[in-house]
Amino acid sequence: MTARRPRSAAPEPALGAAPPGPARPTRPATTRPTLAGTPPAGTGRAAPLAAEDRGRLLAGAHHDPHALLGARPVAGGLLVRTLRPFARAVSVVAPGLRAPLHSEGDGLFAGVLPLGKVPAYALLVEYDDDAVTVPDAYRFLPAVGELDLHLFAEGRHEQLWQALGARVMTHQGVSGTRFTVWAPNARGVRVVGNFNHWDGTGSPMRSLGSSGVWELFLPGLGEGELYKFEITRPDGSHTVRADPMARRTECPPATASVVHASHHAWQDADWMARRGEHPVHSAPFSVYEVHLASWRPGLTYRQLAAQLPAYVKDLGFTHVEFMPVAEHPFGGSWGYQVTGFYAPTARMGTPDDFKFLVDALHRAGIGVLMDWVPAHFPRDAWALAEFDGRPLYEPGDPARAAHPDWGTLEFDYGRTEVRNFLVANAVYWCEEFHIDGLRVDAVASMLYLDYSRQEGGWTPNVHGGRENLDAVAFLQEMNATVYRRCPGVVTIAEESTAWDGVTRATHHVGPGGFGGLGFGLKWNMGWMHDSLGYVEKEPVHRKYHHGEMTFSMVYAYSENYVLPISHDEVVHGKQALVSKMPGDWWQRRATHRAYLGFMWAHPGKQLLFMGQEFAQGAEWAEQHGPDWWLLDPSYEAEPDHRGVRDLVRELNHRYAATPALWERDTDPAGFDWIDGDASEDNVFSFLRYAADGSPLIALSNFSPVVRHAYRLGVPGDVPVWREVLNTDDPRFGGGGVTNPDPLKTEPVACNGRRTSIAVVLPPLATVWLVPA
Repeated sequence: MTARRPRSAAPEPALGAAPPGPARPTRPATTRPTLAGTPPAGTGRAAPLAAEDRGRLLAGAHHDPHALLGARPVAGGLLVRTLRPFARAVSVVAPGLRAPLHSEGDGLFAGVLPLGKVPAYALLVEYDDDAVTVPDAYRFLPAVGELDLHLFAEGRHEQLWQALGARVMTHQGVSGTRFTVWAPNARGVRVVGNFNHWDGTGSPMRSLGSSGVWELFLPGLGEGELYKFEITRPDGSHTVRADPMARRTECPPATASVVHASHHAWQDADWMARRGEHPVHSAPFSVYEVHLASWRPGLTYRQLAAQLPAYVKDLGFTHVEFMPVAEHPFGGSWGYQVTGFYAPTARMGTPDDFKFLVDALHRAGIGVLMDWVPAHFPRDAWALAEFDGRPLYEPGDPARAAHPDWGTLEFDYGRTEVRNFLVANAVYWCEEFHIDGLRVDAVASMLYLDYSRQEGGWTPNVHGGRENLDAVAFLQEMNATVYRRCPGVVTIAEESTAWDGVTRATHHVGPGGFGGLGFGLKWNMGWMHDSLGYVEKEPVHRKYHHGEMTFSMVYAYSENYVLPISHDEVVHGKQALVSKMPGDWWQRRATHRAYLGFMWAHPGKQLLFMGQEFAQGAEWAEQHGPDWWLLDPSYEAEPDHRGVRDLVRELNHRYAATPALWERDTDPAGFDWIDGDASEDNVFSFLRYAADGSPLIALSNFSPVVRHAYRLGVPGDVPVWREVLNTDDPRFGGGGVTNPDPLKTEPVACNGRRTSIAVVLPPLATVWLVPA
């Protein structure tokens, strides 16, 4: 059928209430068909349905409506029965055949045709004002395979989205849409949508045995249709639910699922072929974190594709990271309370529009990371919570299911099908949308049974410990599956504790007896907290906190780290990065620049949230996004902000061109302190080394005074050094205190080395030096 533009779903019934009953369903066509042939000699009356079967069928509580509806041989011919609410008459039609069926009341029509076999028939359904001809949905075999059901039951269906949900397809030679949903506790399931006026009476689904999966193929139905599942709970009440596997949704606050078929033609083959050539641990990796809905408020995915890639490429970031894009009902959650795990949010366009944005970034040479949220889900009555009338995606114990921090529900990682739902979801984003990396949110809340819970409010694992063994197994399986199926993809953990082996391979067992979790990278929350705590202090007090900047090197190689200055650090009273700094406006900007220079030189990858690249002074708010007006040439402070943005561009380009800053990020031999104890001077100095031994010196002076002829011990095999970056450069808004070329190495012992150089350290600045 021709797809229609989606219409809004009917208002949601209260939990437990029956779905609203419309006046009459819509139908795939509105023209009266021209029929060939004549009725047979007579249509016999069918034996009536058993009262129990009839009652269950009409109540939406029958597990096998295909056993009651459709066509089957009986004594005397072929029995055809259909359930067509609001119809005045129904006839069976086929080439050379038109056979009226007898009304049995309540929308049931049946008859026995004098035929020996089942033809490829259709139903002529007549209403008061029109008639339609459609194939009978109940003459089709199941449109999902036994292997699909077996793999799902085993928890090993790695492309689950191809087996569950709504899929446009040709089945037994007829085009239509197959609907499948996992609801093992349901007494019955019906499909409702704009195609039947949200009345599922005539569209009951069949249960496919012990799999818990329900299925129905609706011929003639195509993409763009709105739908949900009407579920009869174990207690006989009804609930109408969005499809957990929906690949497209209505735009919130509307909540219906949308039948979707992708038509995007990818143009990023070169990127996909190359992205796995170099491990991220030994490659440049600097990330620009973006909240898509507010980066440029009001832009669609396709409009973002015309602006975001050029901006990110100009600034030299290697990757963007999207805050969650999966569908979520409340925009103020920033996407961290997901209801549509398989659907990009419809706020900015369709799934193909989102693919267009990813494609554009790849063609610009930019990798795409996205936040992925398998830690919890909201309690909305139309979504996953008690999906089929009992806890399904969440644990059965309410105390265990409730997430104490966010008012949400945790997933039951020990349930095979739930684990499969999540593992396949990770694969889905990487395979279907060409995502290059998943940043997994709130990993710590998954790993610990006592996370944010009081004494007595949690139950130990089978060994008496606090570790969530099911969550550990899930994360290991997810990581192993993604890395096996998707070469070049990296997984990144937001994990804030000292859990051992977050980025260790899953088959390597650590001191705690657990295999590694298998992530590629981990956010270094300790570095973030300590370093921000240091720069927020007045310079006169920083000497007492010197160790907060050096402590990160004690554990820098225990995991593979990302250094994150993320959205979490510039919102909800924490202030924007530049506003955290003490002093007047000049000192704040200078410290901001010095901190970025220190961050880019520190071992680990970099992540910076939007707006911080040009020293936005206000906290981020999702309602309006970055203060782009600060870069307007008519604004008198514009050079200050443009200078910081120019510095970020320079940092990224220097970083990418200097292997010493990334090639040995996970190798202790790639780092050496020159002087990590200069607390009285507020100075940090260290060396970074490339794989071939090429060095870079990073010097950071977090004091507001110039330090002339500041002597530093350096390797003796480099006779001359030159300055390649200085955050006090006037181009970046600095005061212009720089070092002349060349800086000659002298045979003067210092810092435990036999040779040294004397440099000028600008105030509140970071300087990088390389061999001349």
